[in-house]
Amino acid sequence: MKLQTLALHHAPLLHELYADTPDYFALLGTQIPSLGEVERDVQTALFDPRRRLELIYTGAGDEPPLGSLDYKLDFPDSGDVTINLLLIRGVLQSGGLGQQAVGLLEKQLAPQTRRLLASVLGDNPRAVAFWERLGFRFATDARPVMTWYAKSLERTGAPVPAAGKEVKIRAGA
Repeated sequence: MKLQTLALHHAPLLHELYADTPDYFALLGTQIPSLGEVERDVQTALFDPRRRLELIYTGAGDEPPLGSLDYKLDFPDSGDVTINLLLIRGVLQSGGLGQQAVGLLEKQLAPQTRRLLASVLGDNPRAVAFWERLGFRFATDARPVMTWYAKSLERTGAPVPAAGKEVKIRAGA
């Protein structure tokens, strides 16, 4: 498995991934974003030096992406990385690919990363169970929009905030 940084010309691949995963958008009570909306989101991400959009591939060639990963560095605090969305193509879900993608991301993070957070939009018990299986623990309730889960990473020998520490969300971040 490999992660590939998403560029604007990859927006149609991301849009296709969204179209192949309609249950996620139905859970949120929204429509699948149009290609134009996906292109605007990719453009916005490219102008944010902390935000990363990546496509997930098997690494075997020219196949369509297995999923996507959207995360932000040093958010909400320095040393934190927040996963905004991990999306695995609908027909491939529950096969361990999400767990592999998170493991790969953890290995690629800078050594000063102390905590990995995951946001869960809406009421999504399946996502909560997924993050908890990976060692994440409840951090903050921002319902009805989202809840946050956190996992401490012991990478540098420095003190690490305990999982479950309240996450302070700054407006406009």
